[in-house]
Amino acid sequence: MIKDFNNKKRPSGSKTNELRVKKMFHNTDLCVDVKTRLRRDRIAMIGKDYLGVLRHDKEYHYTFTESLSLTTGKRNPHVFNGRYITITRRDDGSLRLNFKFLWIGPKFNIDDYATGVSNELRKALTGLVGERRVRK
Repeated sequence: MIKDFNNKKRPSGSKTNELRVKKMFHNTDLCVDVKTRLRRDRIAMIGKDYLGVLRHDKEYHYTFTESLSLTTGKRNPHVFNGRYITITRRDDGSLRLNFKFLWIGPKFNIDDYATGVSNELRKALTGLVGERRVRK
């Protein structure tokens, strides 16, 4: 005889133990083997999330296969990151200009800001586009 949590005596048959375990651990498989097929890591790292498929192969055995991420590369990579502006390259190859957050405080000067943006834009575009001859 064994005692359960309510101190009631029950027979120690295997069916009773299975029912008790199923009630305690709903939707949980205890003592299983998991085979992992990971792309970059040799073993699964603690605390790292993996995107993939978990397959129940046979009783007490699972296989986890890591899948490719939906975006293999960065979507809009930064090609220039300055103090005032950021330039990103789109999928079609075009450049997109993004202004950073403008903080207007007591020492803000509009002329200094406009000059800084202009200089930074010239610096970024000369590095990205290159020098072009000006038509006369």
